[in-house]
Amino acid sequence: MRAHYFQHVPFEGLGSIEPWLQGAGYAIGCTRFFAGESVPRLEDVDFLVVMGGPMSVNDEAQLPWLRAEKAFIRRAIEAGKPVLGICLGAQLIADTMGGRVFPNALKEIGWLQIEATGPADAALFRFAPALGVFQWHGETFTLPPGAVQLARSTACENQAFQLGATVIGLQFHLETTPDSARALVENCRDELVPGPWVQAEAEILAAPPGRYRALNEVMSELLFHLHSCR
Repeated sequence: MRAHYFQHVPFEGLGSIEPWLQGAGYAIGCTRFFAGESVPRLEDVDFLVVMGGPMSVNDEAQLPWLRAEKAFIRRAIEAGKPVLGICLGAQLIADTMGGRVFPNALKEIGWLQIEATGPADAALFRFAPALGVFQWHGETFTLPPGAVQLARSTACENQAFQLGATVIGLQFHLETTPDSARALVENCRDELVPGPWVQAEAEILAAPPGRYRALNEVMSELLFHLHSCR
């Protein structure tokens, strides 16, 4: 089995996703768009993960590789492959499949709450009714046609969605580790502008180890859900 992830900046890697994929028996490949790498052959990918990044899906003029990435995401979805999008990755899925991406009224940065939505359906991934997650975003999206909302928050209506049996988009980060949280703070510190849903650097980095473990356990459950749909 072969997993592949799209990486948009050096400081946003797989986090807790990497050991899960390795433990499940996946060989892992990567396209580093920031380094000028190209998308793989579709037949060489059994599971696609689309990571986050500070750019917008609407930046095609400045970042022309976005066009190739979106085309590959669509092909992977249409081929029925499991696809997971995280933050920018979720926005790329939404945009590619007919949704719209635009600035959210409020930024969400730090350890914040989401609430589960969506019908009781065995085919859908189910979050806990209330869940603390790691957020770092200023844009949001409308659901693409046919998608089912899985979670929302007070500051951002669309936090997670599922499209068919094999595609999930998350506006938030479940893969976050202490190292990846620190990397985000160090590289995106300028975004920590005071706001109702923006935490200070010290508060973000003071999260105890148990908070990361709980977050990563939910990610493992979600990955297993997608893996089982192959």
